[in-house]
Amino acid sequence: MNTFNSNNTHLLELLEAWEPRLLALPEAVITDRRNSQNRNIKQILGHMVDSASNNTHRIIHLQYQASPLAFPDYASMGNNDRWIAIQNYETESWTDLVHLWKYTNRHIAHVISNVHADKLDNVWLSGEGEEVSLHTMINGYLGHFELHLSEIEALISQTEK
Repeated sequence: MNTFNSNNTHLLELLEAWEPRLLALPEAVITDRRNSQNRNIKQILGHMVDSASNNTHRIIHLQYQASPLAFPDYASMGNNDRWIAIQNYETESWTDLVHLWKYTNRHIAHVISNVHADKLDNVWLSGEGEEVSLHTMINGYLGHFELHLSEIEALISQTEK
C-alpha cells in the first residue's frame, strides 16, 4: 500500500542497520543496564516483539471484524510488563531474540503493505477507551519502534558506573 511505503522502507532499513549492532553487544550490556521502566535491552527487544505481534493481530482483525473493534490492549494497566515476565525474555537466547525481533517486524511491514485502503478508517477501542483508526495505528507504529530503539541506544551509550 503506497500510503505506508515510506514508513515500511524506513522500518526495514532500521532492522538491517540494528541487527548486527544488537548481535555484537556484550552480555553485560544487554542484561545489566536498565531504563527508567527498569527494563534491560533484552526486555525492551522482547517488548518490541510483543508490539509487532499484537499490532499485526489488530491490523488483521480491523480488516474483517466490525468497527469499532474491542480487542485486548496488551500494553494497558501494566500488561506489557506481564507479557515480558511471562515470556521470560531475560533467559531467551540473544541471537534467537534478535532474529525474532527482526522477522516479526519484517512481517508487520509486509502486513501493512497489504492493508486494504477501504479499511483504514476502521477503529480499535484501546484499553483507555480511545478510538484509534487503523490508519493512525499503522502510522504510529514506526514512532513507537524508534522510541524503543532510542532507549536501547541510551543504554548502549551508558558508561559503566
